[in-house]
Amino acid sequence: MDDTSQILITGNATADHSFNDEMDGEDAAEEDDEEESCDVEAWETLSKSFKEVQSVLDHNRRLIQQVNDNHRSKIPSNLAKNVDLIREINSNISKVIGLYSNLSTNFSSIVQQRRAVSDKVVKNVES
Repeated sequence: MDDTSQILITGNATADHSFNDEMDGEDAAEEDDEEESCDVEAWETLSKSFKEVQSVLDHNRRLIQQVNDNHRSKIPSNLAKNVDLIREINSNISKVIGLYSNLSTNFSSIVQQRRAVSDKVVKNVES
């Protein structure tokens, strides 16, 4: 009877161990999915922000070119237009500052989320 008890205990321990291994594998897969979604989200957020910044900078480049053309023409009406163009350029610079500020905030949030996911993975591996 002792032999049977030992086999059952060993069998249950093995079954429990296998179950825990499966759960660890499932948890690891979930965490990998979280990391991948975080990475995808990070790249999408950063890419979107950089595209917005680039769009505003490209627009400013065109405005600056127009200001230069107006200045070279020395036509009074064109020179008067430069006032509004320069105001728009300044406004766009403020937009770029805001976009970079948001980019910095978003990037920091993404890094913090990534660290939280990594810490969760480490804690689960240790336990």
